[in-house]
Amino acid sequence: MVPSNPHSHSHDHGHTHAHSHGPASPHPAQVAPWSILRMTVVSRLGAALAVSAAMWGAVWLAMR
Repeated sequence: MVPSNPHSHSHDHGHTHAHSHGPASPHPAQVAPWSILRMTVVSRLGAALAVSAAMWGAVWLAMR
């Protein structure tokens, strides 16, 4: 004899799960708003110099 289960409702309790899919249907590539790879060489050098100057400024302030 199998007892009847009064708790036999669906077990969907409002949980939302992130979707998943296989590698055959990946998300399309998103355009990056900014990328160092798209900068010109001169712009990259300028940015590197600016970052370097800022870091040396922090070192100088810390040593004062």
